[in-house]
Amino acid sequence: MTTRHTQQKPIYDFMVIGGGILGMSTAMQLQEAYPGCSVIVLEKESSPAQHQTGRNSGVIHAGVYYKPGSLKAQFCKAGNQATKAFCDEHGIHYDQCGKLLVATDAQELERMQALIERCGQNELEIEVLDQQQLKAREPAITGVGAIYVPSTGIVSYREITNKMAELVEEKGGEVNFHTHVDNLEEFVDRVTAYTNQGRFQARYLVACAGLQSDRIVQMLGKEPEFRIVPFRGEYFLLDESHNQIVNHLIYPIPDPDLPFLGVHLTRMIDGTVTVGPNAVLAFKREGYKRTSLSLKDTAEMLQYPGLLRLLRKHFRTSLTELKNSLSKAGYLKLVQKYCPSLQLGDLKPYPAGIRAQAVALDGSLVDDFLFVNTQRSLVVCNAPSPAATSAIPIGAHIIEKLSRQVDDVY
Repeated sequence: MTTRHTQQKPIYDFMVIGGGILGMSTAMQLQEAYPGCSVIVLEKESSPAQHQTGRNSGVIHAGVYYKPGSLKAQFCKAGNQATKAFCDEHGIHYDQCGKLLVATDAQELERMQALIERCGQNELEIEVLDQQQLKAREPAITGVGAIYVPSTGIVSYREITNKMAELVEEKGGEVNFHTHVDNLEEFVDRVTAYTNQGRFQARYLVACAGLQSDRIVQMLGKEPEFRIVPFRGEYFLLDESHNQIVNHLIYPIPDPDLPFLGVHLTRMIDGTVTVGPNAVLAFKREGYKRTSLSLKDTAEMLQYPGLLRLLRKHFRTSLTELKNSLSKAGYLKLVQKYCPSLQLGDLKPYPAGIRAQAVALDGSLVDDFLFVNTQRSLVVCNAPSPAATSAIPIGAHIIEKLSRQVDDVY
């Protein structure tokens, strides 16, 4: 893949902003839906999948938690199968290792019943385990019961995205790296992107810009009814002596009053095991260290009433997350609840991720996928987990929505 520089750039049929898995999935499927069309992908980094796509747990989710009938639930179930099919077709290794959601006390056992009902509503195959059955499957895990979800797996989404980028180029598409979009202008018959590599024009634009999605909406002249707030997800890597500590992915039973799923043990596709993530407010949209700070990003967040309302609503939880971020012992305690044999020395440094969370003006977290349309553009504004799992059906959904606007591609 190369960065292309031309003096006289053509007007493309479709321009995609963002080289993560959603952007590449969309570009690939545009070529399938409109054979012979010209497609260009603009990505500011030096290679695909440098942000949310390449900095997560690598889980192929089954769709346990999501509200029946929601886009999340629909996309995740379809994406679970589509992701595996894509890997089978292109020789990408994945492991359908299954997941256990472990209840450690009576309260969590009660919450587990609600999850069992939701799995039924979402038509997921599961097995309910008692304490003895759990111990038989996972000797190192302590709990009073669990839900076994066999269709959950693990994969490298970076590898999937790289393959999608290759397929886009093989069909004549262009993938431009080191291309930062500074502004957008929409006309009656085209959209123009002004970048550090010059001006690019296309008849239609799809933006899958993740952490920058609200700014893309503003560039198109609309005021978003949300703001992107970055939450840093911190992980630890278990010492290699613990690479066989679990046979499945191990998740806690989540608190329904909290927005995130809790710290879990994740087998990675490279054979290692990670612990995490937590969810800590970040002060830079693409800042992966505790010390990362952007004055611009921070000022925008603190001036947004929606964030202040969110923090008031979850003040105690925010403090707990911050405390556990600063204290490895506090973080460890969360894991020892279901894996008591782990000790402080077992937790090694591991790269963090950033979750782009859309927050509404009333302080609520936008829980489902969110899209904003203009006459010639479609912006993916909120693509929460399980977006990587769901990337192929999301791409198909984007193209279906865009088809209502496309009238003169050829």
